[in-house]
Amino acid sequence: MQHWLAVVLLLAYTAMLLYNAYLGSRASRGLADYYVGGRNMGGVMIGVSFFATFASTNSYIGHAGKGYAYGIPWLIMAGSLVFFTWASWRWVGPPLRRFASQWDALTIPDYLGSRFVAPEQDSSRHPLRIAAALVIVFSSLLYLIAIFKGAGHLFQQFLGVPYEAAVGITLLIVMLYTSIGGFVSVVRTDVAQGVLMVLGSMTIFYFVTDAAGGVGAIADLKTMPDKEFLFELNGGIPFLVLLGISLSGSLKLFVDPRQISRFYALRDDRAVRQGVWIAVIGLALVQFCIFPVGVYAHLIMEGVTDTDLIVPTLVTDPTVFPLWAADFLIVAIVAAAMSSMDSVLLVAASTLYKNLIEPIRHSRRQLQWTRLAVIGFAVVAAGLALRPPGDIVEITIFSGSLYAVCFFPAVVLGLHWRRGNATAVLASMSVGVLVLLLWILLGLRGSLHEVFPALLSSILVYCIVSVSGKEKL
Repeated sequence: MQHWLAVVLLLAYTAMLLYNAYLGSRASRGLADYYVGGRNMGGVMIGVSFFATFASTNSYIGHAGKGYAYGIPWLIMAGSLVFFTWASWRWVGPPLRRFASQWDALTIPDYLGSRFVAPEQDSSRHPLRIAAALVIVFSSLLYLIAIFKGAGHLFQQFLGVPYEAAVGITLLIVMLYTSIGGFVSVVRTDVAQGVLMVLGSMTIFYFVTDAAGGVGAIADLKTMPDKEFLFELNGGIPFLVLLGISLSGSLKLFVDPRQISRFYALRDDRAVRQGVWIAVIGLALVQFCIFPVGVYAHLIMEGVTDTDLIVPTLVTDPTVFPLWAADFLIVAIVAAAMSSMDSVLLVAASTLYKNLIEPIRHSRRQLQWTRLAVIGFAVVAAGLALRPPGDIVEITIFSGSLYAVCFFPAVVLGLHWRRGNATAVLASMSVGVLVLLLWILLGLRGSLHEVFPALLSSILVYCIVSVSGKEKL
């Protein structure tokens, strides 16, 4: 077998996942343990989990490939992600951790209900919690479809496994260890996955630049008439659209439940101060190694029509990667896929049960119901991934835009401004989503990315309605 080393590494990796699932199961004695690790986790582990969760196949396959189409300006996206990671830990993490602990919030809808719904109302069935939960479930489904697609292409290109079977293998592994071990299993696994991802991104950068003629070979592209667009701000894509993509992708670090739920688990403010630099440095290493790959690919391959296939094609090319490096990268990119998938699954299933099912049908078997929700959600996402809509970056960017317009005012402004109420949040979500969809349907995204008008509308509506209403903090 040509890729025997990859098979051995994958088996060892799977064994590690299942062992972490066992440890997580022993640590999960209640909902708080299963959802947020009992709010008693250190900054180093959560910092690694934060960047490992964010840097999925979307980075290794989607973002790396887009450099082929967008050129050097695409690095703006990488810089934006690193900055917003720091900003999220600086301005969102500390107050959100304190409020979540004070109000015993386990999900984002829990926080929104405690923060904005008046005490005399039943917040568990309030429209705000229901609307927020529906947004999270829908956006999580989109994101999972994208990750399943990336994992399917990965196994198909590297190991010759049919796409459908690859999706099934990924589903089985992630579904098992996430449903059994919960948050503790996810974070412990993320630590190992984060190390693999950093080493993998460095390996990709080294061998791709070496095959292209060295790091300095990028200067050769400037002399090629048909490659000039790679160095122009409006060359591969209008600059304002690129900024919009960067913003919508980066704002997820402020509002995406799979990211900010990490703050719920931190034991104290000291853990926040430790975790921020782990998260920032880890994400910077991964992103700035991965994002230039598509640009260097112009010196290695031509006629690319699907940028999602650039990295899988390069890694399977023996003239670019020696067999041992390719086998290691198979495991590293699988780790990238699973480190995001498990977190999205856990957040979606937790929200689905606690904020949509439990208010209607309460059960003492809360953990069992949540585990069933993990399994069911994973199966649905994998089934839809067999015929995915759009490419990886398109799907995840839309998911990020949806989170931004729905949750940015409520989370960021809600943490730092005393004004705000449930009506303001619901109005901002409704208007933001409406503008987002209309901008896309009217074909206006070619000149200005939809996240700009949608987010601006959402913030304005939130502020106007908040000023005219009562405070709730």
